[in-house]
Amino acid sequence: MRSFLHGVALLVVALVVCVQYVGAVHPVEVRGQDFVDSVTGKRVMLIGVDYQPGGQAGYKPTSGQDPLSNGTVCLRDAALLQGLGVNVIRVYNVDPTINHDECASIFNAVGIYMVIDVNSPFGGESINRANPVESYHVGYLNRIFGVVENFKNYPNLMAFFAANEVINDVGTAKKPPPYIRAVQRDLKNYIAKHSKRTIPVGYSAADVREVLEDSWAYLQCAIDGDENDQSRSDFFGLNSYSWCGEDATYQTAGYDVLVNMFKNSTIPVFFSEYGCNKPEGVARPFNEVQALYGVDMTSLSGGLVYEYSQEESDYGLVYINDNTTVTLKKDFDNLQSQYNKLDIGLVQSTNATATKLTPPECSSALISNSGFSKDFDIPSPPEGAEDLINDGIKSPLNGKLVEVKETNVPMPAYGSTGIQIQNLAIRPLPNDDSNTPNGDTTSPTGSTTAAAASPSATKKGDAGKASIGGFGVAIFAGLVILTML
Repeated sequence: MRSFLHGVALLVVALVVCVQYVGAVHPVEVRGQDFVDSVTGKRVMLIGVDYQPGGQAGYKPTSGQDPLSNGTVCLRDAALLQGLGVNVIRVYNVDPTINHDECASIFNAVGIYMVIDVNSPFGGESINRANPVESYHVGYLNRIFGVVENFKNYPNLMAFFAANEVINDVGTAKKPPPYIRAVQRDLKNYIAKHSKRTIPVGYSAADVREVLEDSWAYLQCAIDGDENDQSRSDFFGLNSYSWCGEDATYQTAGYDVLVNMFKNSTIPVFFSEYGCNKPEGVARPFNEVQALYGVDMTSLSGGLVYEYSQEESDYGLVYINDNTTVTLKKDFDNLQSQYNKLDIGLVQSTNATATKLTPPECSSALISNSGFSKDFDIPSPPEGAEDLINDGIKSPLNGKLVEVKETNVPMPAYGSTGIQIQNLAIRPLPNDDSNTPNGDTTSPTGSTTAAAASPSATKKGDAGKASIGGFGVAIFAGLVILTML
């Protein structure tokens, strides 16, 4: 009996060693042009979706509501996004004063990373492109540092966006750039002081060709040649809608121009938004997916489709109905079909085209447009900011992984054909996996009637428990407890 119990004990220990992080993805770090799994060394290409249900109206801090505040809703959406095949979501507006543990843990369990914007559309919660000087103050920094505190402990937090489309034409390219770098510096210094790991910080740019290359050049260079310059971007996102319709190609969409533009990037470049919806009302074929993840674009790091939920501007993959049910659009089916064709081996391979890893020294010679800022004298932190950075904000709300008790989605969801999707549930992933396209076809075939769809009216840009070998595996903030089933 003693030897039997000893054997069981060894089995339990072995299981703990093997699955102690079950459902917890490995943190990601930046290495040259790539995002990389910090444990396995595999490249992490973004196969993602922008996630802001309700659009700007979905962010209601006065009532404790944002896209990651309702665990049941996140369970529903995580199940659909896992089946779609994504490995990352971008969330534009979050409230640092509310708890996100349940939603973060659910997305973590299914192998989906989160890229979080630290800003919001409300006054005082972002850099004002028209008046960056006045909007850069200690109250603003207190807010964005709160977002860092709230999300820093989630292993599936991939990165933070310090700003989104602050520079959107030549007229806004003069004053804001130094302030974008100042915010990046402050965020990175705060992270260095108060996080156990480095978290990448970067910028999401508008695809306005007259300022795009200069924006990238300005933000990726190193002041005085210092590679540890904390004000430079760790990555560069691009909101691109140049590929439109069935007949678009790699050349006509200008993807070849973008690849050439960023071929010598010293940081990862990816599409932080993509998915043209012209002509409106017609399902998007998403033919650009094969180009974006193909051999010609391995120098870029993938992208995020705009967007998950149908809003007024008609970019959605799903309708979120008034009764919390979801109906898939044909766009969802088309995107899933395109994802299922990807060569995942190529997607996860180290970027062989990366040739230049040393950032250029910042100088006016890097900037081609006469209207773009050549000022690399980055503003000092506002009064009181140094104390915040050194001592931390008062009473931060620190997130942590919690047990995911439910896997089955409680509300119905319907395919694009109108038939209810049966047995919709998340599938917690083992062995620290991140999600990948898996050949699923979510929409059932046939015909019936789905619940009436009532998308919210917003505009674009506003913006686990598993069982293993007879044991139950409950995940509590990275710890595993084994119980006999």
